[in-house]
Amino acid sequence: MSQTKVTTPGGVPVHLETATKQELIAQYNSQADAIRSVNAGITMTLTAGSAYSGVIKQYHEVSGFILAARPSHIRVIGQLPLVGTNIFDMESDGETFGIFIPPQNKFITGPARLERPSAKPIENLRPQHLLDAIFWPAIRQDATVLIEEAIDGPGQYYVLTLLQAPARAETTPAKAEGSADWEIARKIWFDRTDLHIARVTTYDADGKVASDMRYTQWDASGTVKYAHRIVLARPENDYTLEIGITKVTFNEDIPNDRFVLKQPAGVEVIHMGADSAGAKP
Repeated sequence: MSQTKVTTPGGVPVHLETATKQELIAQYNSQADAIRSVNAGITMTLTAGSAYSGVIKQYHEVSGFILAARPSHIRVIGQLPLVGTNIFDMESDGETFGIFIPPQNKFITGPARLERPSAKPIENLRPQHLLDAIFWPAIRQDATVLIEEAIDGPGQYYVLTLLQAPARAETTPAKAEGSADWEIARKIWFDRTDLHIARVTTYDADGKVASDMRYTQWDASGTVKYAHRIVLARPENDYTLEIGITKVTFNEDIPNDRFVLKQPAGVEVIHMGADSAGAKP
């Protein structure tokens, strides 16, 4: 890696880092492998709706906690500031999820990757969405990866694009060389001022954006560097969640019982599954 200098239209010199595709892949994999658990105090702001849905609703900032452990355990608690009353409590083990919403006296449960769009944005939150924003899958050695330079507003970036064969997971071996049937699985943006990862975008099989995650305020916590502000946009779920990390501990052992969310007595239970109305895989 090296550094070059460019001059902005305003005459201010900007130093840009240079790197090869292999160096960027190695840096991304190093970051992906560096974190096996997270125990964080956070703030969260949920914005629901979009220009397409015609409704924009900004939810007040809430405080809370995230516990996450590889490969697939996560628990997220959102609370009203000061009083500490829970707004939601959700967990997933990678196979199933549970969400308790005390203000609505609802408990929602179902397969982790199954979603059912709801008119109530808080019901569209999934613990798996946050897990995907916290833990990144490493790039396989046999993955098909493209590199390009990109300009977005005043920023300049390197972008790695990971391709995959249709209807196959990102972690499966690449399709036979020479095939024209490829899909975009993921794009990884590196800010060229410091080569920190600024953005990760994932795609559905039909090319639609599944999640658009932006990372800023990178800082060191012990030997681990991590973004302390994450903005997670889920277009199909019609919400954007901004997460600010106020305190964090990485790579400590978290007891399994801290990920257990028991169904409270007397709540309305919603079982989501393949036969649920409006459900989609």
